[in-house]
Amino acid sequence: MRRVRYEVNGGPEVLFTEDVPAPVAGPGELLIRSEAIGVTLPTVRKVREATEPARLGGEVAGTVEAVGEGVTAFAPGNRVTGLCFAYGYAELAVIHESMASRIPDHATAVDAVALVRSGLVARGAYEASRPQPGESVLVTAAASGVGQLAVQLAKLSGAARVVAASGSPEKAEFLYGLGADEVVTYPDASWGEPVDVVLDGVGGELLAPALAALAPGGRLVAYSSGGGTVQAYDLLVGAKSVIGFQMARIARTRPDLYAGWLHELWELHASGRVRTRVAAELPLDRAPEAHALIESRGNLGKVVLVPA
Repeated sequence: MRRVRYEVNGGPEVLFTEDVPAPVAGPGELLIRSEAIGVTLPTVRKVREATEPARLGGEVAGTVEAVGEGVTAFAPGNRVTGLCFAYGYAELAVIHESMASRIPDHATAVDAVALVRSGLVARGAYEASRPQPGESVLVTAAASGVGQLAVQLAKLSGAARVVAASGSPEKAEFLYGLGADEVVTYPDASWGEPVDVVLDGVGGELLAPALAALAPGGRLVAYSSGGGTVQAYDLLVGAKSVIGFQMARIARTRPDLYAGWLHELWELHASGRVRTRVAAELPLDRAPEAHALIESRGNLGKVVLVPA
């Protein structure tokens, strides 16, 4: 089978495709023939910044080829999506059954990688902000896989004003199309009237202006891998809060909540109230191009690798 890997840290150019033996499903695992693989900013950052080469994981969707010992919830032929922790950029991937969920009949594999993981992060991050009806929300990286869904979900959940923030004014039409009430760009001198909630998917240097965009008593939810430093004084004077959100913790500790959010997302998708936007579908050997698109912040929606 074909697989994408890298041996030294760097930019998209360090990725290469190789032929390797197919993996085998171990106890509690599913072997998936991948039809779609989600490319995310954390994975792109890992290739450039990790202390040693990582076994590229991520979101995969496709058909179960085989199941390991003890698996009872899935069988060969099932269409599933899930999180793969190692060697996910491949024609065949192994995921644990606890990380898998079925793809409904109305959806494609590309729909699944564009909706499930990104939608769960967007839904969970917004919930972590303890939103109240009628509040205002600002979403950074609003044109990303997670951001596009966060804009839509905030609007559907009763936010009175949703501000979409991105790095380029060329994205404005796309963002208004998602339902944003206002669009701002990162270099703008002002991000408009202060908001009650910021959902931050960028971090780093953007953390300070994102925090400054909060009204007194506002809450910022950080869900990215970008890091950044917050001055305690900046929180104190505005009675502001910064909340870290990690989807994996919800999956481990609140499987009921995780399942409920997943069901809700698929219902919203089936009804057309939430739409998945895909920026690019690229074959596996064009993984460097997919990473370059993410790094350039030029994508409008999810970037997906399609092995077939």
